[in-house]
Amino acid sequence: MGRIVLFAAMLIWAIPSGAQTFRIWEGTNTGSNSVTMEAYIPPHGEAKTAIIICPGGSYHWLDKENEGRKVGEWLKANGIAAFVLHYRVAGIFAYWSHYRVLWRGNRHPDMIQDVQRAIQLVRERAENWGIDPDRVGVMGFSAGGHLAAMAAIYGKTNFLTHLALPPTVDVRPNFAAAIYPVVTFHDKRFAHKRSRKGILGELPQYQVQMQDSLSLERHVQADCPPIFIVNCKNDPTVKYQNSELLDSALTAQGVQHRYIQYQTGGHGFGASNKKGTLEARQWKNEFLHWLHAWEQEQEKCCVGESQAY
Repeated sequence: MGRIVLFAAMLIWAIPSGAQTFRIWEGTNTGSNSVTMEAYIPPHGEAKTAIIICPGGSYHWLDKENEGRKVGEWLKANGIAAFVLHYRVAGIFAYWSHYRVLWRGNRHPDMIQDVQRAIQLVRERAENWGIDPDRVGVMGFSAGGHLAAMAAIYGKTNFLTHLALPPTVDVRPNFAAAIYPVVTFHDKRFAHKRSRKGILGELPQYQVQMQDSLSLERHVQADCPPIFIVNCKNDPTVKYQNSELLDSALTAQGVQHRYIQYQTGGHGFGASNKKGTLEARQWKNEFLHWLHAWEQEQEKCCVGESQAY
């Protein structure tokens, strides 16, 4: 019964919105034509900052509503250009079966390649959308939060290089936001097994090295871009210690970040005005305050550089 309800939810999440949609790999001989990005662009001249949104779904599916469309509309309403990325995931069949023992299917590094390609396109086309190419961030939820943080933490590794698509722009985001994120695959006490299976494929017990490679808390470096983190202590899906591990790793490296832990709210509320709790739904205002403070810092830096020049 639970799986029937889940499948019905997938159908609802798959309903397309009225946003401008384009395929990020179109015209190339690589990637996947199934990967799309929905653009939510404020009136021209209003937006300087852009955010690529990675919905969650355990790396098996995507919540295209609360963690996708609603997020895009909310950011657009606040003068921020938003791009909802429907990146590659393992799929419902992989959730129910073990077919990837025989066939590769979708798995790492497909997801991070999709994000880096999205960053590339947004930066290359920034002028068309009135965006500052130096103000491109990534926001993700749950497994998408892992992906967003991975884009920042592993941003110096260009996963597009071997695809014969060398970008002319930096593919590391200027900032990231990880909302109730999956973080660790190494620490078995807190690992989210469904997400681990989704990104790594089958037989993870034989992929200890990959589990370590994709555990974010073990790879933070001092030059990591700023990161905003939110989760809830009563999260029943992704153990709250995931965010604590990331917070500790960022703190140890002196990385600029903000971590907010709410007591209530659970998991999967995204930008909904109904799901979660009043306490947890404060995260949207907190993020906007954090982002505006970051934007003001960028303005000061630019003025300082201009005067110095």
